Amino acid sequence: MEKYAVFGTGTVGQSLAARLSETGNQVVVGTRNVDATTKRSEKDNYGNPPFSAWLASHPDVELATFEQAAIRSDIIVNCTLGLASLDALKCAGEQNLNGKILIDISNPLDFSKGFPPSLIVCNTDSLAEQIQQAFPQLRVVKTLNTMSAMVMVNPQLLAGDHTVFVSGNDTNAKVIVRKMLNSFGWANNNIIELGDITTARGTEMLLPVWVRLYGALQTPMFNFHINIAQAK
Repeated sequence: MEKYAVFGTGTVGQSLAARLSETGNQVVVGTRNVDATTKRSEKDNYGNPPFSAWLASHPDVELATFEQAAIRSDIIVNCTLGLASLDALKCAGEQNLNGKILIDISNPLDFSKGFPPSLIVCNTDSLAEQIQQAFPQLRVVKTLNTMSAMVMVNPQLLAGDHTVFVSGNDTNAKVIVRKMLNSFGWANNNIIELGDITTARGTEMLLPVWVRLYGALQTPMFNFHINIAQAK
């Protein structure tokens, strides 16, 4: 059993927290303000019920501030909005993050000018790199950011092989993240390790393609598959 903190109370955070709990881990969800989060009464942008209703239906998952959640965890999963990720981690406190693994699922999307969103960082940098630079003792691993939340935690929802990418500087951290992916149902042959954290630039830049596919297909139930030629 691992001790996980999931930062973010939206659809992605809920999906990851539920699946991690189902697979036998200790899970606490981190938020900026616990009281405000539990009192939130409106549905989210996807029509899902308030987080308090989700929390009531998942009694094994606790809610705490970012700082409290970080203190109580060994592995942190960043499911906050990309524009808010660095601030959320600062709220957690660098001393509470040092030496721990951060699984970064966020994307640097800016919806301020409408849809489709633009990337706030790309080409020569990535959000994952900015997190790693801001918190050098944090072991950042980028993964799962190129698909919908439902597919992240249950790849069998899609028929056949499809791909999840992994980027990060720390080899041991990537081994642990691979085990988490395996527990979700990801087969090793569908996990592609791209290299160090700079390779997250590529996966984050897949998001404009993903968004346009979502618009064309009118469903989030799809994923990328890398078809590799077999050696003769």
